[in-house]
Amino acid sequence: MPKIKSSILQQMERLKKVINAHNHRYYVLDDPRISDVAFDKLFCRLQNLEKKYPEFITADSPTQRVGATPLTHFTQVTHGLPMLSLENAFSEEEVLAFNKRIQDRLAMQEPIEFACEPKLDGIAVNLTYANGKLIRATTRGDGNTGEDITLNMRTILSIPLQLHGQSYPKNIEVRGEVYIPKKAFQQLNDRLQQAGGKIFVNPRNAAAGSLRQLDPKITAQRALAFFTHSVGEVTGGQIADRHTDMLEQFANWGLPRCPQTQCVHGIEACLAYYHAMLKQRPHLRYEIDGVVYKVNSIALQQRLGLLSHAPRWALAHKFPAQEALSRLLDIEFQVGRTGVLTPVAHLEPVFVGGATISRATLHNIDEVHRKDIRIGDTVIVCRAGDVIPEVVRVMKEKRPKQTLPIRLPQTCPVCNSKVTRLASESAMYCRAGLYCPAQLKQTILHFVSRKAMNIEGFGHQLVDQLVEKHVIKDIADLYGLTLEQLASLERMGQKSATKLCIAITSSKKTTLTRFLFALGIRHVGSTTAFKLAQHFRQLAQLMQADETKLQSIPDIGPIVAMHIRQFFTEAHNRTIIQQLLSTGIHWSTTYSSAKKSVLTEKIFVFTGSLASLSRDEASHLLQAKGAKISNKISKKTDYMVLGKNPGSKLLQARKLDITCLTEEEFLKLVNS
Repeated sequence: MPKIKSSILQQMERLKKVINAHNHRYYVLDDPRISDVAFDKLFCRLQNLEKKYPEFITADSPTQRVGATPLTHFTQVTHGLPMLSLENAFSEEEVLAFNKRIQDRLAMQEPIEFACEPKLDGIAVNLTYANGKLIRATTRGDGNTGEDITLNMRTILSIPLQLHGQSYPKNIEVRGEVYIPKKAFQQLNDRLQQAGGKIFVNPRNAAAGSLRQLDPKITAQRALAFFTHSVGEVTGGQIADRHTDMLEQFANWGLPRCPQTQCVHGIEACLAYYHAMLKQRPHLRYEIDGVVYKVNSIALQQRLGLLSHAPRWALAHKFPAQEALSRLLDIEFQVGRTGVLTPVAHLEPVFVGGATISRATLHNIDEVHRKDIRIGDTVIVCRAGDVIPEVVRVMKEKRPKQTLPIRLPQTCPVCNSKVTRLASESAMYCRAGLYCPAQLKQTILHFVSRKAMNIEGFGHQLVDQLVEKHVIKDIADLYGLTLEQLASLERMGQKSATKLCIAITSSKKTTLTRFLFALGIRHVGSTTAFKLAQHFRQLAQLMQADETKLQSIPDIGPIVAMHIRQFFTEAHNRTIIQQLLSTGIHWSTTYSSAKKSVLTEKIFVFTGSLASLSRDEASHLLQAKGAKISNKISKKTDYMVLGKNPGSKLLQARKLDITCLTEEEFLKLVNS
């Protein structure tokens, strides 16, 4: 290489190093050492040299963070090590139980050293560095496979494109959280609102939406930030033997870590940290929804090991559900698929639990009367995470004089048919059945759903059009839809209409279980549909069965039997079933009876989502072996099957000393 070019290359390398160092001080350490004008001069100098000598441009140059061609889609990437989720705790008792499990497993009595971190309300990502260079960034995805978002992550100025120093491993996966600071979130929404765009409801949605932009230039405008919190696969090097020391290592390599992270001794100190962060929460520059406790020793982490979905050595202690005051403006009764009328409160918009809430469920009329909710009341609205907002209670001391109790509607708000209420139930029902447009729409959406006839391509807007334009009067009409009818609808081109026609035709080959579930019989879910199909084997026999025969099937009681019998004795339903069968819907008539096995009469409970099969498929496997499935934990439960993100059932199972199986252990047991 000529001397002049060698000198230029060295000059460019020095500029890159200086610019990256200043970026780190500005975006990570919040401690700038030069003015913006001086920084811009350095940056322009590097840009000019790269324009003159493009052969020296490298991927880790600070000028190359933005400018890539927009993507057409995101590709899938498998993580070197799975990105596990965390177990959640909502009470101090659960935290103490977590500590006891660790001490028992390690046979330790002395206080354990924990790393405590804020739980950011952001998006989990995985950064892969090879020889110190950022080569890939992915979302968490399902824990094993995520989406490649490298171009978007390169736009985040707090993430180094080249690790600092030389002590880093040859290959390392760095895990962390992408978030948008509160101030940047407000500025983003202000810009969107001024431009007439749709604003984001909370910072987490803004971060997620920004990371999934196909054009990195849009992501670059969103002022995203990043904190590292854990490590994945490491080869060709070592990390520190304590979690907090590892984060210090990361900081030395230029990776930002949360400044609120602390090392504490004992679980009581963890709880003190929780309460301290709860007080600091409103003053932090980013949103958090709890704190995370991690056993600090890496060696102890390895001894404790992992569950299928989460490490045994870490716990997320969530903050209490957030509440806010609002005024109840009106009550609307919505009609569901089975005709149930559900009261819904219309509220003055209020920001609570990370979202703006203007509607909240009131569950049923008994709940309305129990809480004495009236139009015009000031109410407390609660929303925890993704849970549906609900009205917790009324502030009666703020009640205006003119309020009136809420009354039961006498007719359906959609079709004006009579409303009925069984003495044994709190729910009200529209008696029109499929003649009610609201019920018909929901019935169609249920009929085409994945667990039912599995017809892909139907959405709410399409079904609304089909019903409101009287193209469909009942579910049997689905199989009479033509390509021309579908293509003429809004947002339905020729290609989409063709795909939907193929999906409709393909769905005709099904199973009796799916067909029974698709009919939408009250209290007949996919598990009950499976039991009915296995027991009767022929649809005609089931349609003729009386309530006594139906109750002879395990777990089918008098109420479920009554609804099944009423459904099949209704002339309109029998007519629709015949019309559906005449379109060519068919299934195999061979059903194997559940043979006696070691699992016969054993009771299983599932918690969390399974990776290799659906909950229904798992239930059917067990039922074929003669086992029983329950939704509730009790002393009679034999096994608890653990999927990803298990709920509170896991704690109950541990208290009752119930055998817990990972998904892999469950499959081995069923197939043995």
